This record gives sequence, structure tokens and C-alpha cells, in this order.
Amino acid sequence: MTYLTHAIAATVLAAGTLAALSPALNAAPPVVNGKPAITISRKPTPGATKPEFTSVTLLPGRALLVQQITAFFPGKGEVEVLASPSLEESATMLNDKDDANGDLAYRLGAAFLFPYPNRIRGPLSDDGKTLTTEWHGKTITLPANNIGTKPTAERHAMHGLILKSVVDDLQVKETPEGGTVTGTIHGGDFNGHWLSSTDLVIKITLTADNVDASIVAHNVGKESEPVAIAWHPYFNIPSGDRKQARLHIPGSEMAEVDGYDNVFPTGKILPVAGTRFDFQAPTGKPLAEDFLDDNFSNLSPKTGPVVVKITDPAAHYGVAIEGLTPNVKTIQVYAPPAKSFIAVEHQTNFANPFGKEWGTKNTEMITLAPGKSTTWHVRLKVFVP
Repeated sequence: MTYLTHAIAATVLAAGTLAALSPALNAAPPVVNGKPAITISRKPTPGATKPEFTSVTLLPGRALLVQQITAFFPGKGEVEVLASPSLEESATMLNDKDDANGDLAYRLGAAFLFPYPNRIRGPLSDDGKTLTTEWHGKTITLPANNIGTKPTAERHAMHGLILKSVVDDLQVKETPEGGTVTGTIHGGDFNGHWLSSTDLVIKITLTADNVDASIVAHNVGKESEPVAIAWHPYFNIPSGDRKQARLHIPGSEMAEVDGYDNVFPTGKILPVAGTRFDFQAPTGKPLAEDFLDDNFSNLSPKTGPVVVKITDPAAHYGVAIEGLTPNVKTIQVYAPPAKSFIAVEHQTNFANPFGKEWGTKNTEMITLAPGKSTTWHVRLKVFVP
């Protein structure tokens, strides 16, 4: 949907073709990985004078991937908050074109990432399909599911182990004010790729003012395990004018990388002040033509939400992404100049967290002892800048 949604609807009504559309409107939702898509929605408040969220569409067959979020802006109509193909196109993409790891899931909407976001390096197996890394003297074997495009690219693990996970124990509660969807992933040891055994409880809540996403990770196994949590949302730039879109990131430092192909951290943490990576001003700064695939840290405020803001002045549109749990330690931002989106990933960790390049630095992997849990919680708000 776009700002033209309501004008299009009016044209349809004037043409008397609403009846012809009714079967499509009442059609069964697409099924992805054996589970029907779920949409919870609400009507805008009559006479609303500020933006309100109106719907969230989720894919229980893909770890409750948030396929789309819509919001109503007074005087403009309904806006797509996420840059994502249509629900039908997303279903076809994930059902018919994806690989064994489910990697296409993190290329649309907002996929959840566990037990590691971002990249992990390690020696490759002879067939190049897996790699090994080490945590506290224990070997971890991971799918080597990503590689850059240059001859010097190194195959590595990317974005966790739940991209194809099915959500069980699904509970959907809808009210006129919005609704909540909750589900559980009984991950076990993720097909032998991780230590111990983990259950994840994922919860999505829709209200007029907020969309909340939370994950509670429970170690239900018998040994300690390292975990990290994030998501991978592509936030829409409704005007399509990426150059004037503004970004605010409350991070005074960033992780140096070896380039934008591998995007491996070197272990150096650099100040952003006075560089093209300084987005600390309260109103942010325009993206212009800068490419970003960078990890920001030393986030402020030290107590309270970690708030990133995207504003699209040309569309009179803004979205705020609030990290509400204190374990949100870094923000990964991916913004290619040729695309009308900004991916803003609230993470609990640094990339390649087991890498020797970090020395004694705490890379913010959470050690989860048996019987213990950790929570990640992010909230979205929309506003007129």
C-alpha cells in the first residue's frame, strides 16, 4: 500500500467493481512452510489527528517473520512501514525459491535472528558447507550459508538458525484496539548446530501507538550456551527519495570492517564524530548517496530505550525504533544507495563474536545457564517529523 491507497479505493468504488474484488479479499491467506499467514488489524480512530498503526502480517512457518506492518497517516492514507514484497509474492519467494537454510527470509520484511545475528567466521569443512568455531573450549559447527561476491570473499555463517523454524503453540488474540500473536519455537540444539537446548517465545503486539516485538529465550537443556538476539527489518522510505531521508543513531562508536564485501570486523572500535558515520544529531542527517553496512555501539542513553529514528521529510513520515531491553548493545545498519529502505537491526552482540580479533573485549554474547532466560524487546512508533 502507498499514500495512494485511499484514492485507488475511491476509484474502485466509483467504478462499481468492489463486488468483483470481494472473493480476493476473502481468500484464504497464503501458506508458508505449512503454516497460514496471520494478519491482525484495527481500524484507524475516527477523526485521528496523528499516525496510527493499522495491521501486522506474520508468517508462523518462518519464525513469526514480520512480513508487513501498515500505518494510517491522516490526510495521506495507509502506508507500508516495511519494504517487502506483497504477501503473495513473499509466499512464492519463500516456498519456491529459498535454500535449505532459509536465507531469503532475511531479505524481506523483518526476520528474527537467533542464536546469532550477523557473521561468524571459522575453518570450513572439506565440502565448504559448514564451518567450526569455538566457545569456552567447545566446538560449534554452523552452516556456512553466506559469501560475498569478490574473489577474496570468504564463506561464513550468517544470521542464525531459525530462519526456517515453525512456530508452535500459536495464540492469536484480536481486539478492536489491535491484538497479540504469541508462539513458541522448540529449537532443541538446532539440528546439532548449537549447544544445550533452547525454547523461544516470540510475541508481537499491535496497538494504535505501538508495534512491539519480543523474544524470550529459555535454556531448557543441561549445559550453558552463548546466545544473541536481533531482527532484520527493512524500513520503507515512502517517498522513494533515499537521498533526503534522514537517519538518527545514538551511537558514538562503530566497528571497523575489512570492507563491504566480507564485512568482517577487524577488532577495532572507532569514534564516529566528524566522520560520515556520525548520525548522533537529534534530527539525524541525510543518507545522501552513502552506502552503509556498519555496526554502531556505545549507545546512549545509558539507561532507557536505544532509539533510532528514520525520517522521510518528502513524505512527512517518520518511524522510531526503540530497543527496550538493556542487552541491546549494538545497532547494525544496512542501507544501499540504490534501494528505498534502511535496515536497522537492534542486536545484543558484535559481529563474529568468537573471533580472535576481539582479544579480551566483551562481544556481548549472553551466557545462558541451564534453566535461565533472557529477553529482547523492540518497539516501533510512527510520527510526522
